[in-house]
Amino acid sequence: MDSFFPSVKKTSMNSKENYEDLRNKRMEENKRRMEELKLPLLTQALKSAHSPKPSPMKRAKPRVIGTEMVEVRRSSRVASLPAPVYKEIVVYERVTLPKSGRKYSYSRKDLGNRVYASDEARYWATTKAEELEANLEGGYPSFVKPMLQSHVTGGFWLGLPNHFCRKNLPRNDATVTLIDEEGDEVPTVYLARKAGLSGGWRGFSISHELVDGDALVFQLIERTVFKVYIIRCKGYDEEGEKDEDMEA
Repeated sequence: MDSFFPSVKKTSMNSKENYEDLRNKRMEENKRRMEELKLPLLTQALKSAHSPKPSPMKRAKPRVIGTEMVEVRRSSRVASLPAPVYKEIVVYERVTLPKSGRKYSYSRKDLGNRVYASDEARYWATTKAEELEANLEGGYPSFVKPMLQSHVTGGFWLGLPNHFCRKNLPRNDATVTLIDEEGDEVPTVYLARKAGLSGGWRGFSISHELVDGDALVFQLIERTVFKVYIIRCKGYDEEGEKDEDMEA
């Protein structure tokens, strides 16, 4: 019985060695046949043919022309205070896109020439607008909207107070007419879901020469008609100059 197990073990080892030898021989034979048929070269050629090619259309990035230092507008009343604050503006190369027959009769200075209102002038204009709103007659709903750079340059998007829109304006997109103090009417596109004015607001803003710091009073005199009153922040400097002349 003892002599049986060594023989079995020896037979198993021989079988394993034979299997490994056969396997190695088979692999060598397969490799030789593949080389004869030039399969490695064909495989490499197929991979190259089906590899993804870069798209010929790439979005070009605007080229930076330079930078400018823009002074924040300050009032003559604060001339004795520390030096003005400057903001660095990056000026990009302007890319002109075709406009499918759409024409604009307005013009606006480059964004690098933006002028920012001082905090004092901005506060003055907003306060004057709130006083004007408080004295409006007729009981129509109204609100005050101070102007920012995004409202009067670049994107020309005017967001309206959400609570005012939900309570007073249509729930669907509509044409909203703006009437200035001279009685001139400008139709604009009101986007209900975004609660703001899109198309048409650009023309109103540019034609009325609105700037950062101005404050507007919107009075809803009809379902989709606003009477608009403009308080200009430059009045802060003009008022200050009058006070200085009177003191002199």
